[in-house]
Amino acid sequence: MARFFKAHGLGNDYLALDPETLPFELTPPTVRMICDRHRGVGSDGILALVPSDAADFGVRIFNPDGSEAEKSGNGLRIFAAYLLSERRLGETRRFSVETRGGIVRIAIAESDDAGAWMVEVEMGSAAFRSEAVGLSGPARETVTEMLEMPSGERLEITAVSLGNPHCVIFQDDLDPELLRRRAPRVSTHPWFTRGTNVQFARAVEPAAVEAWVWERGAGETLASGSSACAVAAAAVRRGLVSERQIEVRMPGGTLHVEVRPDWSVRLCGPVEDVCWGEFTAGMLRRLRNL
Repeated sequence: MARFFKAHGLGNDYLALDPETLPFELTPPTVRMICDRHRGVGSDGILALVPSDAADFGVRIFNPDGSEAEKSGNGLRIFAAYLLSERRLGETRRFSVETRGGIVRIAIAESDDAGAWMVEVEMGSAAFRSEAVGLSGPARETVTEMLEMPSGERLEITAVSLGNPHCVIFQDDLDPELLRRRAPRVSTHPWFTRGTNVQFARAVEPAAVEAWVWERGAGETLASGSSACAVAAAAVRRGLVSERQIEVRMPGGTLHVEVRPDWSVRLCGPVEDVCWGEFTAGMLRRLRNL
């Protein structure tokens, strides 16, 4: 059956599916139609199970605009819930997944009968180098970079890669209306050769930060796992927090991030299932005709 699994991590929702069961190709147009919240199923992205020679499983992560993401912390946690629900894990609760941004290790720490899971993901290492994050110009550290906007405004940024690019901007005030105007211009700034995810953040306690997220290819989201990791790593690197076990508080809820001395990062957070669904014959025809 051409079916899918839907779940969310703090309001950031994804569909997970096996492309081998689909009578159409996952292309930018079909991804956009499926993710459309008015004419499709609606989601912040699609997680497609693929074979891997390097890990236990492989996944392609599609943004709702049809582009592909290298890595997604929420997506990977939802993918873990999908694999468990599909009975693809057997007795194990620890496994590896190959993404475009590298191989990650995942552990399902808790689960219950109500369709809720607590999932830990080893997200790889945070890198504060221009070549890692795709920032043009000479090779350099990007911890306190000044980004020149077309308007003439200059923003102090910390650019960090976790296998995908992030631009963290620390501010004293997180005004959503102002951030909604700024974020898309930062995300598509020509200095970022691959575009970037954007986080506006502020440290509020020695082990806590607040963050607002704009995802490349998706826009404003209630929460983001890789963004939470980027914010926590940047806050530690800038000395804005004194601990390495960080709460990252976003509009959708809180994720827990550990930033180790070697800059490897572990993410822990919840997943809740929503539904299993099946595409109708009419929807399948429309998707095949794209």
